[in-house]
Amino acid sequence: MSDRTTAACGSGPPRRRAAGPYAPGRLPWASSLALAAVQLVGSHFAAHGQAGTRVPLDPFALLLLVAGPALLVARHRRPRLAAFGTAAVALVYLGAGYPYGPVFLSVVAGCFAAVVTGHRHAAQAALAMLWTGHLLVGHWLYRRLPPPGDPPSDWGRDLFIAAWMVAALAVSELVRIRREQRAREEAEREAAERRRAGEERLRIARELHDVLAHSISVINVQAGVGLALLDSDPEQARTALTSIKTTSKEALGEVRQLLDTLRAPGDAPRAPAPGLDRLPELAEQAARAGLRVETRTEGTPVALPPGADLAAFRIVQEALTNVVRHSGARLARVRLRYGPGELEIRVDDDGPATGNGPTGGGNGLVGMRERAAALGGTVEAGPRGDGGFRVLARLPLRSGRTGAADEPDGEAP
Repeated sequence: MSDRTTAACGSGPPRRRAAGPYAPGRLPWASSLALAAVQLVGSHFAAHGQAGTRVPLDPFALLLLVAGPALLVARHRRPRLAAFGTAAVALVYLGAGYPYGPVFLSVVAGCFAAVVTGHRHAAQAALAMLWTGHLLVGHWLYRRLPPPGDPPSDWGRDLFIAAWMVAALAVSELVRIRREQRAREEAEREAAERRRAGEERLRIARELHDVLAHSISVINVQAGVGLALLDSDPEQARTALTSIKTTSKEALGEVRQLLDTLRAPGDAPRAPAPGLDRLPELAEQAARAGLRVETRTEGTPVALPPGADLAAFRIVQEALTNVVRHSGARLARVRLRYGPGELEIRVDDDGPATGNGPTGGGNGLVGMRERAAALGGTVEAGPRGDGGFRVLARLPLRSGRTGAADEPDGEAP
């Protein structure tokens, strides 16, 4: 099978979700080093612009400018530590009187990582701690902290800092929501793929069962006839062997067509799927197994969608197979009744049951019910009061499920 078919059938290895930029196992060394370089270079320019009003940069200031990005290395694994740590470093930097500048970038990055990984309260608390500390330093402790003679902080600047904090939280929240939406959509796609794979396996099993069970039942009966008549009636035994050859060839053709469709799922089927127009072939195959089939049509026949036509054919095929395998009847009656918006299929035999297999819960009956249910229809099967057996299926001419009755024409399950 092709890789695509293998994946559709669910037998291939599960796909692993690609590690995103906030995967816990990755350490963001490159971005942290880049941010450290920006803070160092940007703070030197800010120091020149604020010379005389703020404390010049010294080794301790450089250490603080590097400490923030160093904490960001752990922001994927410890987002709360990164948020509170960068906020604390920035607060110490501002409290020491060093120039305003890109030291806040580490805080933004740390709080952003906390929000997008689901720790929004930690990010909010870290920013609240930073802003509260800045207010205390700028309006109460400024006389005791460097630089000497520093005036109280400007409220306009304090409000500006509060505004960018709120903006940073808002942007982080938008990114978090978008990431959750993408994760949810991907999970839904994967669930849909798993569901389609399960349905695909079920349909493949159902198709193979319907094709093989009918043909093998006919072959089994003919083989028994051939063995019984091999000595007493060689000509009749020859006829039975010819029937076995014909039936097995037809079964191989259907199986090959199904497998060809699986190997090339993107190609159109090479032959149309069987439908009710092939009922005479079913009757002929059943006749080879010693079962005479009478068919009757009531109402005005209408063209069925490919999916419904295939389901109707398979239901009749499986019902006749059950008669051959589990009943001693030599006559089966098939009635098709086209009503308003519904096709009713009834298959009767007069019995008696031979006890060679289940009469009400085998895979064949399960498959019939599944086919009908996929189209919004029903199947009832069970013994009649007179000792016979009846299969009664009702299929809507327009499926109750979107697209169910309009399967592409072909043997693809």
